[in-house]
Amino acid sequence: MPKHALLSASSSHRWLNCPPSAKLCAEHGDRASAYAQQGTDAHSLCQYKLEKALGTNTQNPINNLEYYDTEMENCANEYATFVMEQVEEVKHHCPDPLVLIEQHLDFSKYVEDGFGTGDCVLVADGVLQVIDYKHGLGILVSAEENPQMMCYALGALELFDGIYNVDIIKMTVFQPRRDNVSTYTLSKEDLLKWGNEVLSPIAKLAYAGEGEFKAGDHCQFCKMKSTCRKRAEYNLELAKYDFEMPPNLDNTEVEVILSKADNLVAWVNDIKEYALQKALSGTKYNGFKIVEGRSTRKYANELEVAAAVTSAGFNPYEQKLLGVTAMTSALGKKKFEEILGSLVYKAPGKPTLVSEGDKRPAINTAQNDFIEQ
Repeated sequence: MPKHALLSASSSHRWLNCPPSAKLCAEHGDRASAYAQQGTDAHSLCQYKLEKALGTNTQNPINNLEYYDTEMENCANEYATFVMEQVEEVKHHCPDPLVLIEQHLDFSKYVEDGFGTGDCVLVADGVLQVIDYKHGLGILVSAEENPQMMCYALGALELFDGIYNVDIIKMTVFQPRRDNVSTYTLSKEDLLKWGNEVLSPIAKLAYAGEGEFKAGDHCQFCKMKSTCRKRAEYNLELAKYDFEMPPNLDNTEVEVILSKADNLVAWVNDIKEYALQKALSGTKYNGFKIVEGRSTRKYANELEVAAAVTSAGFNPYEQKLLGVTAMTSALGKKKFEEILGSLVYKAPGKPTLVSEGDKRPAINTAQNDFIEQ
């Protein structure tokens, strides 16, 4: 079985914010998920595509992939193309850059037993670049001050700083299913300062199971999030507000509620899911019972249904134009732009209230329009 680090780079966002969560989560084994396997398959395909682009004799893994499809094929091709573009760019100032794929990276100088795998590491005089492929669709991943990427960069720096004169570190997240390419650049000195002054001290606390529990956005992938008391306290602060009397809430109170609303909703949903699974296993909660949810009608055999309707003289199928995402997957991004680029427009999104830290630009409201006139 592969070795798993207690303080993994992928979970660093959580344990850096909540050090004692590391040991608690380690006591609960990982549960395999379809999303995780899909990501693993996508990484295998990306590795093959990039090795092939570099001229390496490698074996096509498609027949062994559980979740392979056209979209994954296109994403892997885009990834390989992107990396090769970075390689060609680097060659302008370094004719022989080192390109490493699925490279083991050891950052144990800063984190006890700390290691990970870099999807692609480009090493050249002056610049070290770490590229991480993300196949996920649900969460937009930014490279900016991303601790996972910074841990990987520290590991890469340990390997190659003595061989190449590295001054700048570039960390890139490549997330094709979200059309997201995010790059964060900082100096070697700043990265080392973060490693020594931020990462290392907190890692020592986390490894010992010490430090303070803290709730926040980092709770999302914590295995203890449903029953964590600190998270409960954090969200139950809203209990002092009387939701039955919204007219009595002033703007300051509404602002407090808005700042916690997303975390509160996520926490409640986690509690409900946890309680459901416990109830299905036999736990009794006073005042609650398990019932069957809304049922929908389904065909027992779609082929037989189609044959029966066809024999009756009707067409059992509907013809529908593929949506933009499905059409892009079918044609590939390059061909999609060639054929349909001029026929696609982006409709305005539905207005959404978010925190000021969100990077999206603010839209004009009726109030703002009035002020600007």
